[in-house]
Amino acid sequence: MSYIIQRQNRFYVVAYDGLDPLTGKERRRWHPVGHNRDEAEAIARRLDRDRDRDRAVKPEATGGQVTLHVFLTENWLPRKRREVRATTAYRYAWFIEHYIAPAIGDVPLRRLRAHHLEDLYQQLATTGGRRGDGLAPKTILEVHMIIRAALGLAVRRELIEHNVAQSEQIELVRTHSTTARSWTATELATFLGIARSHRLYPALHLAAHTGMRRGEIVGLKWSDLDTTSQRLWIQRTLQCVGGRSVEFGVKTRTSRRCVHLDATTVNVLRRWRQQLLRDGLPAGVDDWMFCNTKGRNLHPESVSQLFDRLVRRSPVPRIRFHDLRHTHASLLVASGEAIKVVSERLGHAHPAFTMHTYQHLLPGMSAAAADRFATLVATANR
Repeated sequence: MSYIIQRQNRFYVVAYDGLDPLTGKERRRWHPVGHNRDEAEAIARRLDRDRDRDRAVKPEATGGQVTLHVFLTENWLPRKRREVRATTAYRYAWFIEHYIAPAIGDVPLRRLRAHHLEDLYQQLATTGGRRGDGLAPKTILEVHMIIRAALGLAVRRELIEHNVAQSEQIELVRTHSTTARSWTATELATFLGIARSHRLYPALHLAAHTGMRRGEIVGLKWSDLDTTSQRLWIQRTLQCVGGRSVEFGVKTRTSRRCVHLDATTVNVLRRWRQQLLRDGLPAGVDDWMFCNTKGRNLHPESVSQLFDRLVRRSPVPRIRFHDLRHTHASLLVASGEAIKVVSERLGHAHPAFTMHTYQHLLPGMSAAAADRFATLVATANR
C-alpha cells in the first residue's frame, strides 16, 4: 500500500517495498512528486496497480510450476526496471538470456538447489565467455546477485521456502578480488606518448588527467568547460543501451560535480576545439565536445575499442579503459593527496568507498607519516 507524505510544501509518495532479505526490516521507497497532491495520489494508485500486477505469477502450462526463467523475466525483471537505470536493467536482461536461461532457466523454482548454481558458475568460469574462454569472477558475481535477489523476492511471495543462493556451500563467486588495476606514472606517460598522434587523443588525455568515467567523457558538451577558471562541469552521461548511445543524467548525486583541470589539459582542449572548427565540424556551446569525423557524438564502446587498440601497440600492461580512472586515483593517493579530495574528484558517493578501493596504497604512506611525525618531535626537542 502506497501513501502520501507532505513535508513543507512538497509531496512524496512512499511505497512499501517488502522486507530486506538480510536484516528482515521493512523497506520503503520514496518518490518525490512536487507541489500537486492530485499528481501524488495518481502516482500512488499507479504504484499500487504495478505491485498488484507483479503478484500475478504466471506458471508454465506443463506441471503448473513456475520456472526460474519465467519468474526472472515476468516478475523480477519488470519490478527492477522501475527501480534501476535503463542501462542496468538492460544488463540484467542480457545476463538472464545469455547466462542463466540456457543453463538452468527450465528448472522449477521449488526444485532449484545449490548444486544447480554451483554447476552454472563453474560452466561460466570455464566456457562462459564470448570466445569460450570463461567469464571474469566479477561477472559471475553479478549473475549470482541477480539469482539471489530474484529468489529473495520469490521467498517473500511464498513461492519457495528457502533462498538457495544464500547457501554457504556456494563459494565460487566469492573469490573475486576488488583490487583495482592501474599503471604507474611512467607507464601512463608512455601510453599517452604513443596515443598523442591519434585524432581522439584529447579524450584519452582528459580521461587520464581527471579520472572521469567513459560515459561522462563522451557526454561532455562545450558549455561544460570554463577555460577561465579551468573547470569542467559533469552533468550528463552517454550509455550504451541495446547497441545505441543514450543520454542519461549522471550516475549518482555526487557524480554531478566540478573537476578542476591543469593548464596543459585546458590547452589540449582548446587546440581540439580549433581543430574541429578547421575541419568544419560542430564546436558550438551546445555541441558535443568529442565527436566523430561526421560530427556525431562518440559511441561509448568506440572509445573503449580505440583504447584497447592503442594499448596493444604500447609496451605497457593490458588494462581496461575504466582502469584509467583507477590509475588517476592511485597516482593521487600514492602521492599523498587527501582521500576526500580524490573522492570528490572521482564523484564517489562517500570517501569511505575511495578508501576501501585504494587502501592497498596506504601502508607505505602510513610508514612515511610515522617517520615524518618522529622527525617533527625530534626537531622540536632540539
